[in-house]
Amino acid sequence: MLVKILLSVVFVVVSSSTFAQSGTPEEQAACRPDVRRFCHAIKEQDGDQAFLGCLELHRDRLSEACRNVLKDHGR
Repeated sequence: MLVKILLSVVFVVVSSSTFAQSGTPEEQAACRPDVRRFCHAIKEQDGDQAFLGCLELHRDRLSEACRNVLKDHGR
């Protein structure tokens, strides 16, 4: 589920309209700035684990809201 949420954030960031959105709008909004800031070099084809790994790598620098999304989903 976390992967779907993070992917939805990523898809919003890269404006991909071909994929369904998942996660709450609040969860997407919480991590969107962090994905843009820290994970902009990751490409969609790198896969969902790449984005999750990126956020986890930068956990100490993430916004509190995005850290809470990760925590809420067991990460």
